[in-house]
Amino acid sequence: MRKTRTSAPRRRLTAAALGLALAGGAALFAAPAAEGHGYTDQPLSRQKLCANKTVADCGPIQWEPQSVEGPKGFPAAGPADGHICSANHSEFGQLDDPRGGAWPATRVTGGQSYDFRWQFTAPHSTTDFKYYITRNGWDPAKPLTRAALDPLPFMTVTYNGTRPPYTVVHPGTIPTGKTGRHLILGVWAINDTPNAFYSCADVQF
Repeated sequence: MRKTRTSAPRRRLTAAALGLALAGGAALFAAPAAEGHGYTDQPLSRQKLCANKTVADCGPIQWEPQSVEGPKGFPAAGPADGHICSANHSEFGQLDDPRGGAWPATRVTGGQSYDFRWQFTAPHSTTDFKYYITRNGWDPAKPLTRAALDPLPFMTVTYNGTRPPYTVVHPGTIPTGKTGRHLILGVWAINDTPNAFYSCADVQF
């Protein structure tokens, strides 16, 4: 019985093809890293509090605070009520847990000028940033719902498809007429994908 021998040129071609296939597979797995990712750190978001270990028992979000990505179109579309802070990611469900209203909160004053800041690991072509705040009388011991938020954003920053820098600051004003504990929801709408990033930050007036 004769053994089939592969010539050197053929072996080289086979190895090259295998290398290209492996490289292509790696590119497929690496593709998400090219997409936009980010979170607010001013005021401090829940995911950032987990990442910097201020809050314990956070699960996977402590390693990827930038990954709270879900459907855009909020509030008409987007994550389901009760799962807004996690953007419907069950693995990030700790962000939806109100912890009895005991999340660390950034102190703010109604009417003060405030620099809302996002940090990005991968900026992306952007439609806009919108900021919402909870209504007076909402229950901070319950997961966030649309009914708990004022219906309109208190600030919208339009980008029209441009790409923000890795750190972006939006000068604005803290809403007036609020007292006690509230939650600010930042929504970063991506221009060329069907998704947005969600960032919940607890504040104390």
